[in-house]
Amino acid sequence: MSGIVIIGTGLAGYTLAREFRKLDKDTPLTLVTADDGAFYSKPMLSNAFASGKDAEALISQTPEAMAGQLDARILAGRRVESIDTGARKVMLEDGEALGYDRLVLAVGAEPIRLSYEGDGADAVLSVNNRQDYARFREAIEGVERVAVIGPGLIGCEFANDLHGSGREVDVIGPDTAPLGRLVPEAAGRALQKGLEGAGIRFHLETVVDRIDRVDSRFRLKLDNGETVEAGAILSAVGLRPDTRLAEAAGLEVDRGIVVDRGLATSAEHVYALGDCAQVAGLVLPFVMPIMHAARALAKTLAGETTEVSYPPMPVVVKTPAHPVVVSPPGSGAAGEWTVEPVGDGVRALFGDGEALNGFVLTGAEAVKQKQALTKQVPGVL
Repeated sequence: MSGIVIIGTGLAGYTLAREFRKLDKDTPLTLVTADDGAFYSKPMLSNAFASGKDAEALISQTPEAMAGQLDARILAGRRVESIDTGARKVMLEDGEALGYDRLVLAVGAEPIRLSYEGDGADAVLSVNNRQDYARFREAIEGVERVAVIGPGLIGCEFANDLHGSGREVDVIGPDTAPLGRLVPEAAGRALQKGLEGAGIRFHLETVVDRIDRVDSRFRLKLDNGETVEAGAILSAVGLRPDTRLAEAAGLEVDRGIVVDRGLATSAEHVYALGDCAQVAGLVLPFVMPIMHAARALAKTLAGETTEVSYPPMPVVVKTPAHPVVVSPPGSGAAGEWTVEPVGDGVRALFGDGEALNGFVLTGAEAVKQKQALTKQVPGVL
């Protein structure tokens, strides 16, 4: 049996399978994953603590239910060893070979892992999937204070969520303000002020030098001389597209698996989407790009060649203590930031006086302008 093989059962893999089955009920469909194949919303990982949800509660569909819905073969707990694009085969580590007519890589991204000195360095955890979340949840059982390394989007979301679960939180990073890669400094400062008002502590313009165990706790020594005590440590310093399989198979790889607007890789009959893909030069590890890419690729796989288009896709940062909406300007977009206070936050607009090319809204009052401003910015692709 050949048909379509999808590697990965995250949001990208399962959304593509669902969209494809709306158009084609008959072509054999196989999904392969190294994890348990359960369907869940990955964005919920960073706001599940305050709601009291454990790893099992995040599951919305079992792999058996997904297999039934999709009329698909789901190979859970099966790791892919290699891809032979010439023979059109996917080799699994257990020796099984899967033939394919068309192959889709939806393998996601891996957490960037930093190294530290000290005997507590091995205790640093990352959360990138449900299994990671289960381990982290176990690690913070009974813990009153958590250190979060990384003041970016995911770090701030976890900090807000952990604080909402009743824990003290320290956020550490080299940036001058939170969300430093996404927003102008004034907007990051507004978020920082909002989170600090809720009780979250920030240690910025510094990095962790070493991590030592002190009884049942950890002591983080920062390069500015400060120390932070914590019962658990979460690293949220960013994600890197998982290109390992693609690279080993000879596919073109840059910051992600290189694909065109049809989601086609450099190898015939092989496609990629989601957090692992670099689409027409863009790496966008967010939900809405996945949804648009999945719908376009489903049409292509069903026989109607379709290029993906990205409309304006503002990103909602899940920090209820101080809500944030970001619509970053495109690479090379003309203009500069202008920032003005709105309520307890700010409105930052990026433009050249004639066109609005991006915006950031922070605070409960400012984020109400999301819909109106979204109508004014250009599509992403």
